[in-house]
Amino acid sequence: MSFRLLLFCGIAALLAISAATNPNPLLAAGSVSLITVLVLCPLLIPLLHRLKFGQSIRAEGPKSHQAKSGTPTMGGVAIIMGIVIGTLCVADISAEIMLTLFIMLGHFALGFLDDYLKVVKKQNLGLKAKQKFVGQIVIAIVTMIVARTILNIDTDLWVPLADAPVDLGVFYYPLVLFVMVGASNAVNLTDGLDGLAAGTVAVAMSAYAAISIATGADNLAVFAVATAAACVGFLAFNAHPAKVFMGDTGSLALGGAFAAMGILTHTEFLLAVVGVIFVAEALSVIIQVVSFQTTGKRVFRMSPLHHHFELGGWSEWKTVTVFWGVGLIAGIVGVLIYG
Repeated sequence: MSFRLLLFCGIAALLAISAATNPNPLLAAGSVSLITVLVLCPLLIPLLHRLKFGQSIRAEGPKSHQAKSGTPTMGGVAIIMGIVIGTLCVADISAEIMLTLFIMLGHFALGFLDDYLKVVKKQNLGLKAKQKFVGQIVIAIVTMIVARTILNIDTDLWVPLADAPVDLGVFYYPLVLFVMVGASNAVNLTDGLDGLAAGTVAVAMSAYAAISIATGADNLAVFAVATAAACVGFLAFNAHPAKVFMGDTGSLALGGAFAAMGILTHTEFLLAVVGVIFVAEALSVIIQVVSFQTTGKRVFRMSPLHHHFELGGWSEWKTVTVFWGVGLIAGIVGVLIYG
């Protein structure tokens, strides 16, 4: 057993003891989620090896990444199981929690199918963009119906420094779709370096745990903590050098979970603040594509943004830790803006 895994197991044990001696729903959810991932990953990784579910590395990517070819992928299964178990063991089973899990698991299904087609069926592109979009539309429609009819969420948009929320009326519905598609795809794009997506999602969801508490959404805070803890547990196996990747199975689901937090706490605006790393990664791809198609020139050495810094001479670990740091600052700023 590696020192890194021993360290994470020690942390999990301390959390479990603390949760047992000082009952707290957030501590309990985090402990259960973290321990679940730490137990599942050592079982899942050998299975993925035997099934030959290895990651294919694109030829046009950084040459240093070619050594990662064959690393087991679809490890996001462990993350999602940790979140679900941690949440259901602690949170009240309410319509709010079930809708949150539906959003995450809906994106999990899309990501799992995408990975399955790429890894097992050897279809390089996996699901087509249109197919993913149709799936996300279905998830968004169900979300809007449940949010409006059962949870009684209105169509107001909270805007910082404004005297009152802005009622978007029917325009709120395309906003929900935009948030879901944007968040899930942005987290998916961020998952390009060892530990990058898991670490940034852990930070962002920790911030949303604080925001949920401030809004009085204690159940959502439990979900957010369970998600953050699952991502931290996954880092024991996914931090550089990674022994397993989460794949689209994990990244699309985590993006869906992040979007759900913004929608159900009615702080959609804060998603762009707390998730500034995800926004930057997505924008870098859009800017690169538009620039190249219109001028024939590239703005970045390579997109998404993390590759730009890698090709500029930063080590993979430096790039990841700097992005984590920026994400942490953004999370603090988001909490302060709401508070």
